[in-house]
Amino acid sequence: MKTFFVGFLLGVFLTAFTGWYFFVARNSQPVRHAQDVTASALQSAANAIDEKLAAWHLTTGDIQEELTKSGRVVRRQMRDFGAAVADVSADATITTKIKAKLALDKELSAWSISVSTTAGHVTLSGTVSSHKLIGKAMMLALETDGVSEVSSTLQVGKR
Repeated sequence: MKTFFVGFLLGVFLTAFTGWYFFVARNSQPVRHAQDVTASALQSAANAIDEKLAAWHLTTGDIQEELTKSGRVVRRQMRDFGAAVADVSADATITTKIKAKLALDKELSAWSISVSTTAGHVTLSGTVSSHKLIGKAMMLALETDGVSEVSSTLQVGKR
């Protein structure tokens, strides 16, 4: 009975606090300012991602065109061009880092994208829901230390 009463009081307190926030606090100046700052930061991050995708020619149009021509998408990092990573443990580390990035991304699925690495060359295969996500997956792979080239045979389809 004591546990029920404590839980009941906690529920009443949380309900009252939520009501106060929605009807009073969320319209206050500091809360509005925090919302504006957060929205601005999110917009800046989205713009930075779009700029990287455009710089690496990983936009939806670029992906569609390249898939139509050759059936795959390949990008090389110029700083690592010619410097292959031959260590097997380094390849496993690269694969693990990329899979972790895919798992943390809300739009991409680590389950539907296969990653293999050989001497710094990464191959992505599987399915994604849009051409934009092919570019995003390739960008995540290209930003991983030790990656010299990324090839994608990712297809657009249901995940």
